[in-house]
Amino acid sequence: MKAAPLALTMGDPAGIGPELTGRVWQALRDTGCVFFWIGDPTLLGEAIVWQEITHPAEARACFAHALPVQRVSCPEVVQPGKPSPQNAPAVIESIKQAVHYSLAGQAGAVVTNPIAKHVLAAAGFPHPGHTEFLASLCKASGQEVMMLACPELKVALTSIHVSLQQAIKCLSAERIVEVSKITAKALKRDFGLTNPRLAIAGLNPHAGEHGMMGDEEVRIIRPAIEVLTKEGINVIGPMPPDTMFSAAVRSHYDAAICLYHDQGLIPVKTLDMAGGVNITLGLPIIRTSPDHGTAFDIAVGRGGKSRADCSSLLSAMRMAHDMAHQRAVTESHCK
Repeated sequence: MKAAPLALTMGDPAGIGPELTGRVWQALRDTGCVFFWIGDPTLLGEAIVWQEITHPAEARACFAHALPVQRVSCPEVVQPGKPSPQNAPAVIESIKQAVHYSLAGQAGAVVTNPIAKHVLAAAGFPHPGHTEFLASLCKASGQEVMMLACPELKVALTSIHVSLQQAIKCLSAERIVEVSKITAKALKRDFGLTNPRLAIAGLNPHAGEHGMMGDEEVRIIRPAIEVLTKEGINVIGPMPPDTMFSAAVRSHYDAAICLYHDQGLIPVKTLDMAGGVNITLGLPIIRTSPDHGTAFDIAVGRGGKSRADCSSLLSAMRMAHDMAHQRAVTESHCK
């Protein structure tokens, strides 16, 4: 069963996204992982053969010999490493088109190249980041869940781009239950796990040590676990955050539910900085992205010698392809 081709966004044109796009196409052109790029082809390296398309369905026919490009032109000349708010509309339009095609079933998933939040904000972009913008486009705001994944570990977060103080203040049993249910559903639908096992992290040292080092585990986390258990979800915790990411403990769960941004991202990036993938759960579409930023400091642009590592974007493409295939299989079985 072949899923529709993947839609890859432009990302910030002054960053490493365009050069990574060309290199990932070269790595995947002889595989079944087909994608098209929504961006400005003038940004592609001189060695990259590309072909303009007007519809995602055209991507598969040319993919083996040319990168399929759905053109979105930048209004201002791009200087590598020097982002401009004047090009923000093109960046945003690329994301909008990718989501449109995915919602319509014409793209199997959305894969996003890195954006610079401060550059978009300077152009009036109202969202904290990619994840929140995608949720808004999908009319699923408040339901989005960020997952970071590598072969050794998957983590889902109860809060994303807020301060640590705000993350703790807003932590609730209801949010833990919601994130855990969304994560369990995604593990079944998009990863093929029939009985996913979740581990919920504690907030405090030693998971509170029975209330001696903080009472959030008693007041908030344990009640959430009780609700989830009653609903038939396979869950353990609260687990001490300083030990739950060791290899021995990771073997007992499929995904960790973490209670603030860095609690989940630090272990994933420590295990696999180059190959980590950002996944947005809770949306009607599949979305992945590389687990790094725009890297303006090493962006070289057309004709330059790249120092950027394409491993994470390559992993994001492969994971999106596998998830799209698994979702198609799961949904066909449900009909």
